[in-house]
Amino acid sequence: MGRFGKLLKNYLRAGDTLLLLLCLAASVYGMVLLYSATRSYGTERYMLVQGLALFLGLILYVLFSLIDIDVIADRWVLLIGFNLLLLVALRLWGAEGDTGNRSWLRFGFVGIQPSELMKITFTLLLAGQMNRLRETRRGISGVFSVLEMTLHLGLMFGLIVAVSADLGSALVFLVIFAAMCFAGGVNLLWFLAAIGLCAAVAPLLWKNFLSDYQRNRILAPYFPERVDPDGLGVTWQARQSKMALASGGFTGQGFLRGTRAQGDMLPFKHTDFIFSVAGEELGLIGCAAIIALLTVIILRVLLVGMRSGSYRDMLLCAGFAGLLTFQTFENIGMCAGVTPVIGITLPFFSYGGSSLVTCFAAMGIVSGIRLRQKGREESQRLG
Repeated sequence: MGRFGKLLKNYLRAGDTLLLLLCLAASVYGMVLLYSATRSYGTERYMLVQGLALFLGLILYVLFSLIDIDVIADRWVLLIGFNLLLLVALRLWGAEGDTGNRSWLRFGFVGIQPSELMKITFTLLLAGQMNRLRETRRGISGVFSVLEMTLHLGLMFGLIVAVSADLGSALVFLVIFAAMCFAGGVNLLWFLAAIGLCAAVAPLLWKNFLSDYQRNRILAPYFPERVDPDGLGVTWQARQSKMALASGGFTGQGFLRGTRAQGDMLPFKHTDFIFSVAGEELGLIGCAAIIALLTVIILRVLLVGMRSGSYRDMLLCAGFAGLLTFQTFENIGMCAGVTPVIGITLPFFSYGGSSLVTCFAAMGIVSGIRLRQKGREESQRLG
């Protein structure tokens, strides 16, 4: 026991203790909200699964902190094989989730969402790819370099949509890609070209690729009377969420006393709309605490990346920061009725074992970057 305590003490001193404490604080806060959100369900299953996911996430956090991530990133063939294996498994044995997307692998009462795990492998693969391209004569902004990276994104995006029809999860990969390209120094002219291309093909995609339901989902926050005049269709979830937030006021109705949260009038209250539970029961103060925790976590990730002294490590931190930023913005936005409801979880807070484990694994990689950075600083100081 004494040896274990010594190892733990050394790890906490060397690793990113602040990041770990922030992630734990967010997760514990999330479980408190989850308890309230699932109280009316009459089952402890959600708390049990989330607790197990938190335990596994902590293990992966420590594991990825101690492993030299460069060794894993260099095994790009294995990472690609892992992604393909998950997609094949999803195609063959995938099950539909609450939103109707074929995006889950079920093992009894436990479900795994492969797209969550692939956020880690995609970020590792793209960071390695960009690092290799940067060292070539073409550079990171060369035509063939940009085409190669875009092909990587296109394949991942297309396969996820084709296999699972989960457009919301696929969008996260697009944001990770954009964040890493921006941080990696890709010429801004490429971003302008991408925006122009998207604007040109958007009408075509809108008309031929999206279903009527998806189009109405996108339009709902901005033209609710047009797409859902009676308020009982695609705008109903957002309407209930906004009423829950508004009824909470500054201090909330009280823990376990939320009218909609406890009365089952708030849809997907343990997953997509956990932020609305906080708003109704804990008010503006509770919501501000969530935003503050996630903001500090994101800033910490960015700070570690800027101080890493490694191009690939900086890219990894940029990708993970982009992931957390987009999911936070989109989830809170759809709870407030200002962005489309697309089934994006709130990092560390929403129910979902795959999401929580992925967040802790990603932050473990960031902690490992910080640990190796401190090791180099110590070596330079002694040398």
